[in-house]
Amino acid sequence: MLERIMKRERNTEYYLFAGKGGVGKTSVAAATALWFSKKGKKVLIISTDPAHSLSDSFDKKIGGDVKKLDKNLYAVEIDPKQAMEEYKERLAPKMEKLEFLKGLGMEDTFDYIGMTPGIDEIAAFDKFMQFMDSKEYDIIIFDTAPTGHTLRFLSLPDVLDSWVGKMIKIRMKFSGMANLVKKVLPFGSPDEQEENVGIDQLEAMKKRIESARAILSNPDKTHYNIVMIPEAMSIYESERSLEVLKQYNIPVKSVVVNQLIPDNHNCDFCKEKRKMQQERLKDIRNRFGKFKIMTLPMFREEIRGTRTLEKTSKELYGK
Repeated sequence: MLERIMKRERNTEYYLFAGKGGVGKTSVAAATALWFSKKGKKVLIISTDPAHSLSDSFDKKIGGDVKKLDKNLYAVEIDPKQAMEEYKERLAPKMEKLEFLKGLGMEDTFDYIGMTPGIDEIAAFDKFMQFMDSKEYDIIIFDTAPTGHTLRFLSLPDVLDSWVGKMIKIRMKFSGMANLVKKVLPFGSPDEQEENVGIDQLEAMKKRIESARAILSNPDKTHYNIVMIPEAMSIYESERSLEVLKQYNIPVKSVVVNQLIPDNHNCDFCKEKRKMQQERLKDIRNRFGKFKIMTLPMFREEIRGTRTLEKTSKELYGK
């Protein structure tokens, strides 16, 4: 009875954090995960950033397997290279059965195994979808990579949907010709099972992609948060991010302005820097006024470990 309760399906919500490199999005994502866990939610935080600064934020080694960090709090760091190897190992043998299509003008479509730029992102997204399907957590938080990488990552449902749809149509079109050319082309075994190899896998992938895209575009399920600092380049990049996010119907929940210098009358440099930041903050409120805007001060200490993350979470969300 207890085991059944513990493994009940949950109505998972997803929080994604992204922004220009160096703006502190990992700290914000980690603090958010800790805050939800303290509120009794079962939380998984996932890093898709090759730098894996999530371990640094929690001051604990995390790694590629889901690890319990605290009560209600779990974390995992996806290794893009490992994910790519697993992805290729699982799919390559099946896709190689379709090598005969390379001679039919489809070289670009089939040259994805280990060669096409972005294969690591496709593999990471495959892992991403596995966690989305788990229904084991109340909250799943994605500490994503810097903005440019993230936007390509989030566009993959559309890219893959188009690519997989094309693959299925081609495979279906030519599978009926197998018996006519089997003596010339390397189909392998001519039996029914071999002839239809790949179709089930491609259909399953397409359904998972459609499901992921539906979740990512649902504002009741997915909350995308942009983290920035009060500097011109960060502001401009965040605006560009919003434009692309609109194209993919990704709902933005809030903007977090990080590293604001506290008032200090005894430091001339601090006063000037703060003055500039306050002007930028006004600009941010004008440009991003329709979103919830949260601010974080620059702390004296490095945000690392539970104590400082809890301090950060209280600044963001209160007690």
